[in-house]
Amino acid sequence: MLLYIFKLLIVLPMIGGLAWGCLKLAQKAQARIGGVQGGSKAVRIVETMMLSPTLKLAVIEFHGREILVSASRAGLTRIAEAPARETME
Repeated sequence: MLLYIFKLLIVLPMIGGLAWGCLKLAQKAQARIGGVQGGSKAVRIVETMMLSPTLKLAVIEFHGREILVSASRAGLTRIAEAPARETME
């Protein structure tokens, strides 16, 4: 019984460390694959709202324009477009 507890105390932190390391590597790989350089993104999600379990509205900012889209299982549909609002950051 004591041997089992000793093994558990060694293996459990190792598994936790491996999971944490995999998550960190995945974050770095995702940032590298994104291809964004200089820290500015061309597309930004301003706001989202769930209308039903299968339908979501999203406001997307792209090159100085705000585009309202609906996202469903069938895909994305552009609903409206307007100039981007000034943001206070």
